[in-house]
Amino acid sequence: MSVLRLKLPTDPRWVNIVDKNIEEILTDHAWCEQKAASNAITIITINSEYPDLVSDMLALAKEEIEHFQMVHDIIKKRGLTLGRERKDEYVGELAQYMKKSNNGSRVSGFVERLLFSAMIEARSCERFKVLSENMEDPELASFYRDLMESEAAHYTTFITYARKYGHGIDVEKRWREWIEFEASVIANYGKRETIHG
Repeated sequence: MSVLRLKLPTDPRWVNIVDKNIEEILTDHAWCEQKAASNAITIITINSEYPDLVSDMLALAKEEIEHFQMVHDIIKKRGLTLGRERKDEYVGELAQYMKKSNNGSRVSGFVERLLFSAMIEARSCERFKVLSENMEDPELASFYRDLMESEAAHYTTFITYARKYGHGIDVEKRWREWIEFEASVIANYGKRETIHG
């Protein structure tokens, strides 16, 4: 996962926790996809003047909803239940960092939202890779391998737009700061059967 430049890899032993509660990881994953779709719509709402961005965010939102449906289909097929939406504390910590880092300018807020989104996709991609390589369930291992590639593409989309429209902002420097911060956050996770837990 060197392309993602994440500082702290997930301990594969986390999957031992996941394997014991498949219903929980699938429920959490489904809601992660729903939130990712909502985030793409929010980006469109705030930055509708960029036609290329709008087109790509529409495609991304559609894909995330399709992923939600795929996870839900697995839940139904296995006779499990899609539980209530889960609070994602990891994403909450990243969101607080995004808000504090926005210096009030429109461009800064735009770039922060894109980097926040890229960070979540990068970590989700890394987690999906760990799941695909370590899960006992062959169907789910294959499922997460397929989704891993999609998450990597989403990460690239967000980073590309931050670079393209982050006029006057050192996006590379800012992304390095995001990576450092994320490492300090994720160090406290990896103990629960949720995608970022």
